[in-house]
Amino acid sequence: MEGEPVLVLLVEDNMDHAELVIRTLEDHHIANKIKHLVDGQIALDYLLRRNEFAEPESSPRPHMILLDLRLPQVDGLEVLKNVKESNELKHIPVIILTTSEADNDMIRAYDHHVNSYLVKPVGFDDFSQLMNDLGFYWLGWNLHPHL
Repeated sequence: MEGEPVLVLLVEDNMDHAELVIRTLEDHHIANKIKHLVDGQIALDYLLRRNEFAEPESSPRPHMILLDLRLPQVDGLEVLKNVKESNELKHIPVIILTTSEADNDMIRAYDHHVNSYLVKPVGFDDFSQLMNDLGFYWLGWNLHPHL
C-alpha cells in the first residue's frame, strides 16, 4: 500500500458521528480519501458496482470499511454479510463502529467474519484517540496482500 492513496469507506447515517469520524481521520492524516455513504443499500450498490456505481472509476475499492450497524434500507450486518461472501471484497477489512454493546450484535457480526467490533466512545477525546489508533493499526501497521 506504500505510495498508494488510502481510501476509507464510511457507512454511517448519523451525520454528527460521520463528521467526527471524518474530521478525526483527516486531522490525523490517516486517510487520503474518505467516501461517506448514508445507508446500507447505497453501500452495497457501491461495493458491488451496481446502478450509479457500475463503472469501476466511480467505485474504487476501499482499503477499509467503517460500518455502522443501524442503517436505513439495509442494516450493517447485511452489508457485512455481502462483503464477506464476495470473492472480490472479502479481503477488505470491515470494522463495525457502533453504539451497540449488545452481545447479540457482536456475536452476529463475528459470525459474519467482521474484522473488528468497536463501540463509539461518548467523549470527543476518547473518540479521536480510537480513530487515531484504528487508522494506524488497520492502515499503517497491519499488512494486506496485494490482490
